[in-house]
Amino acid sequence: MTGNSADTELSEQGFRPLLKIRQYRLIWGVRVAWTVAIQMLFVAVSWHMYELTNDAWALGLVGLLQFLPVLILTLPAGHFVDKWNRARIITGCLIAQAVLAALLVAGAATHTLSKDLLLLASLGLGASRAFQMPAVQAFVPGTVPSSLLTRAMAAASTGSQMSVILGPTLGGFLLAYGIEVVYAVVTALFVAAIVLSLRLRQPEIARKHYNSSLSSLLSGIHFVWRRKVVLGAMTLDVFAVLFGSAVALLPIYAKDILHVGPAGLGWLHAGPAIGAFSMALYLVHHPMKSRIGRTLLICVGLYGLATIVFGVSTSFMLSMAALIITGACDMVSVVIRQTLVQLETPDDMRGRVSAVNSVFIGASNQLGEFESGAAAALIGPVGAVALGGAATCLLALMWPKLFPDLARRARFEK
Repeated sequence: MTGNSADTELSEQGFRPLLKIRQYRLIWGVRVAWTVAIQMLFVAVSWHMYELTNDAWALGLVGLLQFLPVLILTLPAGHFVDKWNRARIITGCLIAQAVLAALLVAGAATHTLSKDLLLLASLGLGASRAFQMPAVQAFVPGTVPSSLLTRAMAAASTGSQMSVILGPTLGGFLLAYGIEVVYAVVTALFVAAIVLSLRLRQPEIARKHYNSSLSSLLSGIHFVWRRKVVLGAMTLDVFAVLFGSAVALLPIYAKDILHVGPAGLGWLHAGPAIGAFSMALYLVHHPMKSRIGRTLLICVGLYGLATIVFGVSTSFMLSMAALIITGACDMVSVVIRQTLVQLETPDDMRGRVSAVNSVFIGASNQLGEFESGAAAALIGPVGAVALGGAATCLLALMWPKLFPDLARRARFEK
C-alpha cells in the first residue's frame, strides 16, 4: 500500500488516526485546557467589570485592550514563532497567563481589583496571546500528514468549542461562589496546560535562514495579499464578526434584558460554542469537499440573520437558539479559512502567516467587542446588535463582487 492510499484510508476513520499521534494529542489537550481557562476568564472579567461600572463602554474597553497588543506585536510575534522553538513559546505564554490569573485571585480575595486593574489585566492577556496564538496555529500542521489536515483542524476546533461550552457555563456557575473562586480554577487550568506543553516537541522541519529585517517581518502580510482567496476569506471573517459580534454585550442582555443573572450569562456565552461544537463534530466526519466559497458566503449571511434575531429577542430560549446558529455558521467560516491558510502556506512561513491570521481573529473578536460596546453606548444594546447583524448580511452580498475567485472556489485544493 502506498503512502497516499494509506493516508486516504486513515482520513476515512474520523478521530482515530488523529488520536494515534502523540504530539497531536498533546497540543489538543493544551488547547482544551487553555480554552476552558480563557473562556472562564472572559466571563469573570466581563461580569466583574459590569458589576463595578454598570457601563457598556467599559465592556468595550476590555475587548479593545485585549486586541491592541495583538495588533502591535503580531509582526514580531510571527517572526519569532518561525525562528524559535514553538513548543517553548507556547509554554512561556501559558506561564505568563497563569501568573496573571494568580494575581487576579489575590486581588479578588483582598477586594483590591478596580476597573483600571481589570483593564491592565486585559492588556497583559492580549500581549501573551499575541505570541501564543500563532505558535499554536503553526504547531498543529507539523503533527499530522497533509491528508489529515482538514480533519485535524476540525478536530482541534471541536475540542476548542467543547471547551468554549464548558468554560463559560462553569464560569457562570462558579460566580455564585465568588469571583475569586473562578480566578482560582482558571489558574489551576493554566497550570495543567503548562504541564502538557512541557511534553511538546518541535517537529523537525526545513527552515530557511532569514535576517530580522523589515522585509522578513512584513513577508506574512505580502504572502496573504498575493493570495486573494485567502485574503478574501480572512477579511470576510473579520468584518462579519466585527459587525455581528454581540459577545461584549452579553452581560447587559443577561442582567437587564433577559434577566437571567450570572448563570444565564454562562449559558449565553456557551450558546455560540454549542452550535460551533456541533458543526465541528459534523465536519470531522463529513469534511467539506465542494462549493467551498458558496458555502462560506451562505453561512456568513445566516450568521447575520441570526444576530438580528438575538438582538431583538426578549426570550431566553429564542436568544439561545439564535446564538447556537451563529456559532454553527461561524465554525464553517473558521474551518474554511484555517484550512485554506494552512494548505497554501509553506511551513517555514507558517508563524508569520499565522500571526497575520491572529490579527484577523483578534480584530474580529476583541475589536468587535469594542465596536459593540461603543455602539451600545450610543444607540443602546438592541440597536447595536441588530444593526451589526444587518451589516453582516450586506457583507455576504458584497463579497462575490470584491473576491470573485473566493465565491467560485469549489475545493480546498487548487
